[in-house]
Amino acid sequence: MIGFIVAGLIIGALARLLKPGKQNLGLLATLLLGLVGSVVGGVIANLLGTGDIFELNVLGFIVAVVVSIALVGVAEGMAGKRKVNR
Repeated sequence: MIGFIVAGLIIGALARLLKPGKQNLGLLATLLLGLVGSVVGGVIANLLGTGDIFELNVLGFIVAVVVSIALVGVAEGMAGKRKVNR
């Protein structure tokens, strides 16, 4: 469980580093987006037959980072809409 949290934090941090621009997301949001990305990456890797959902493999890691980058963009867009509406 602790390894899963650490992996989610690393994947979330990588996604934020690779996404251009400044993101107004905290540590908890980064962790949650990384965790969701790692689960989706694990599921896709499992569907492709390269490993288990919670197993660390290259394809799952790459997909997790890509999904996390997309999630950071979505979260950034949602945060921007809240600021505009106020």
